[in-house]
Amino acid sequence: MLNWLRRPKYGTLQRREMPAGIWAKCPRCTNLIYRKELDRNLRVCPKCGYHHRLSAEERLAVTLDEDSFVEFDAGLTSADPLAFTGYAQKLEEAREKTGRAEAVLWGEGLIGGWRTVAAALDFYFMGGSMGSAVGEMVARAAEHAHAQRLPLVIFSASGGARMQEGVLSLMQLAKTSAAVGRLHDAGLPYLSIMCDPTTGGVTASFAFLGDVVLAEPGALIGFAGRRVIEQTIRKKLPDDFQTAEFCLQKGLIDMVVPRGEMRQTLAALLAYFGAPRVEPPAEPAPEPGTARDAEPATTPAPERPWGSAITSAPRGV
Repeated sequence: MLNWLRRPKYGTLQRREMPAGIWAKCPRCTNLIYRKELDRNLRVCPKCGYHHRLSAEERLAVTLDEDSFVEFDAGLTSADPLAFTGYAQKLEEAREKTGRAEAVLWGEGLIGGWRTVAAALDFYFMGGSMGSAVGEMVARAAEHAHAQRLPLVIFSASGGARMQEGVLSLMQLAKTSAAVGRLHDAGLPYLSIMCDPTTGGVTASFAFLGDVVLAEPGALIGFAGRRVIEQTIRKKLPDDFQTAEFCLQKGLIDMVVPRGEMRQTLAALLAYFGAPRVEPPAEPAPEPGTARDAEPATTPAPERPWGSAITSAPRGV
């Protein structure tokens, strides 16, 4: 038999193990994306523009000025007033998963140098559901903004009221709405940003009460679920029903803003509403004859890349 018909012999190949977490799969276009590239792009798919969900820490890190955020009520958390079966265990699991005590993070910070009170709901903590502690912290954020004469910015990402707390969670709708209403009466701006998803009791309370209501592209926004509505009205709903773009078309929200433009948009709105501004400290003038005095003027360094400020946190699709 000729040599070229013989099966060649290969040495044993060792399979290289690929470390976990290097690649992420986009749920919309199903392409694999290098995770570092995804983080540099603010967790927006570079191929189809799909906005991946962010934790509360990530949300504020890519929006607020670097090292400007001061958190309040970090240890405030819900109890189990109804002794709901399994609720205490779910709370503990959510705390271990996110490293947070509750599903909301709030405090004071700067956006483009403009002072503001900012809050962000964390969908990774029990679906961002609003229990008594979440409602209390949102109300405190509004009350702090009122006391300090500051604007309020809230990023919502929630499945609604937390059923394990029963009527106590439903009471938060009235509490948060009343706190936001006092801001309105005082002439202080409230900017509401709806992220994917914003549904249920959060939509029915403070999320839709902003003076300006914004949303990220493709965000799910609604109260009841699509299937429940279709069964009730016995009609087929449009494919883009309850998306941010659909809500914009119907006049429910004011703007759909991509994540990469959110920071500039909020800074422009805060400037328009007259938010207090913190000017960066001026550098001392160089002494005559020093090396700095002889150096030619240079252009300022570009703004920091937001992707580098994203903190590591448990995340899903």
